[in-house]
This record gives sequence, C-alpha cells and structure tokens, in this order.
Amino acid sequence: MTRRTVRIAMNGVTGRMGHRQHLVRSLLALREQGGLDLGNGETLWPEPVLVGRREHALTALAERYGLDPQAVSTDLDAVLADDSIDIYFDAQVTSAREEALKKAVAAGKHLYAEKPTATSLDGALELARAAALAGVKHGVVQDKLFLPGLRKLKRLVDSGFFGRVLSVRGEFGYWVFEGDGQPAQRPSWNYRAEDGGGIVSDMFPHWEYVLHGLFGRVTSVQAQTATHIPRRWDENGEPYEATADDSAYGIFTLEGGAVAQINSSWAVRVHRDELVEFQVDGTEGSAVAGLRGCRYQHRVGTPRPVWNPDLPATEPFRDQWQEVPDNDGDEGINGFKAQWELFLRHVALDEPYTWDLLAGARGVQLAELGLRSSAEGRRYDVPELSL
Repeated sequence: MTRRTVRIAMNGVTGRMGHRQHLVRSLLALREQGGLDLGNGETLWPEPVLVGRREHALTALAERYGLDPQAVSTDLDAVLADDSIDIYFDAQVTSAREEALKKAVAAGKHLYAEKPTATSLDGALELARAAALAGVKHGVVQDKLFLPGLRKLKRLVDSGFFGRVLSVRGEFGYWVFEGDGQPAQRPSWNYRAEDGGGIVSDMFPHWEYVLHGLFGRVTSVQAQTATHIPRRWDENGEPYEATADDSAYGIFTLEGGAVAQINSSWAVRVHRDELVEFQVDGTEGSAVAGLRGCRYQHRVGTPRPVWNPDLPATEPFRDQWQEVPDNDGDEGINGFKAQWELFLRHVALDEPYTWDLLAGARGVQLAELGLRSSAEGRRYDVPELSL
C-alpha cells in the first residue's frame, strides 16, 4: 500500500464548524484511520495547511493536533501560489467566502466549500461558471444528506415505501441564548445582516439540498421571516441590535406536487427527539427522521384514531411506529467526514460527484427567493438553474 499525499489549504478552521467538523472529525479522523483507502493499492493522506487571520490561533491548533508548525499562514495569496497545494477549503464567514473562492479558482486549485458559497445568486453562479471554465473539481458541503437519519429516510424513499409522497414537514431549531446571562452558542455575526447573517441564508441552502436529494427539485417558495430577539450581546459582552432574521417559516412546492413546510428558528425551545426532524407522509406510509434515527408506519399498520376532545388520549402514538434498523452501519457515520471522503475520491480518482458549485448555487437561490418572498408577501417560482 503506497501513500499519496494531498495538501489541503483550510481557511476558517478557527471557527466552530471548520475546527470541529472539518479539521478534527473529518481530515484528522482520516489520518487516525491511516488515510483514505483508494482501493487501488494507494492510501490518500490529507495534509492540512491552516489559513486564517490569527496566526497565534492557527499555531495553537497545529501544536494541539501534531501538525507541521510551518503549515500555518495568514497570507492566503501566498498559500494559493504554492504549487504543492492541491485543494482549497473554505469555512470562513459567508461574507468573506466568495472572494477567496474566486482567488482559488484563478490559482487552479480544486475547491471544497461550506455553504452558502456566495451572498447572492449572481455571485454563486459566477463561481460555478469560473470553476467549470478553469477545469478544477469543486464541491459544496451538503452534510445532512450523509447523516444516519436521512440515509435511512432515503432508503425508504428509494424502496417506494411511501407510495406517492404527499407532504414533508420539518422542524429545526433551538434556543440560542442572547448572550447577556449565558454565552450565546453561535457567533454574533449570525445575527447581523450586514455581516452575512440570518437563518434563511444559513438554513434554506440546507433545506434545498435535503428536499432536492430526497424528494425532488423545489419549484416554488413562500416564506415569512422574523427577528424575534432584536437585541443580543456579542463575544465581548457588548450589546448590539440584531439586524438579521432569527426565524423563518417556509412552504415549498416540490417537483411531482408534494408540499414541504419547514420551520427554522434560533428562538424556539426544543420539544422533540432531535434538533431537526422531518415527517414525510405518503399514500402508503409515513416516516419521521432526525439526524440519527428514523421511525416509520406503514399503511397496513396505521391505527384508527378518533377525534374526541372530551376524553383524554389513551393511545401510545409514539409506540405505534417502528425503527428503521441500522443495517448498514449508519450510526457510526459522521456526515461531514463521509462527504469529504467522496470529494477526495473525486479529486484523486475522478469518481462521479454531484454536490458541486451549481448545487451550492441552488441553495443560494432558494435563500434569496425566500427573503424576497417574505419582504414582498408573495410566492415565488424557483427557476431551474444551469451554467
């Protein structure tokens, strides 16, 4: 077994997602298992190069994880000019991502990026077209599709279990502390529109690829946004006005006629099994999926509830559902790592890969139309994108 090294410039690894999910739980986890087995006698060995604005924070990460202390830089242009760098990865704040990705394309690097890829649809499409012209490989993080609960849900979809899908209902969110009494769980820029914040720009790209990947393309959107918590406190304990939406209530029509309704909020207290859940109802059966688990109820096993508000409910409704079994080792999968593995195989072996910058642009498109829908109080059709 021979080792093949791939050097990956990672920009934004001092942030929560870049650090935990992409550096530690994806690339470092691959190194811990001996690299990525390419199945041809080769092992792909990821070598991270940490890029960012704060050299001391990058150096501390390199020391903590035993990485090359020289593979740290605050000069993105110099890193991109380095011919030994194969892939550029971006997990910066949204407002900084588009310009950095353009530079990486111009430098001829393969791209892998968090979503959203840009702050506008025009910018996202420009990136996708530039990457196609440059002939570089490119991918966008669409991690939810690789999580155990949604993999099990897709298994049901692919088997025809639902019959004709009628509706999808999603609930996502949790209470993000304002920052005065307890520290907020999310960075303050998330709540400032001028810095690219907002739950629509963050979550509608997720909902686009989840709906598209499982049930079909989104063909229209109608949304209502809100800033339920108008005043928050930042990382330094200073108060600021929240200018971005912290909650969004969306209705999406899907190719084939199904209707999806998804609520997203950072101002909701959780009363469900997981922080996100999707219920799918079809003519032949229903299912409820979260990040890890998935329960189902077939038509022949559906009980006969009768509405009677004068008597207490005695049926154990949750007990009437069955768990989709963990037959494929789903429970041990990290969605971010699973997608990294596919992208690295795409780069190394030219294996097919569909979650590219055009897919990322669809997410930006849905967010843009969702915000416009809320501002104008109308439903918008979602045109199909192409390069």
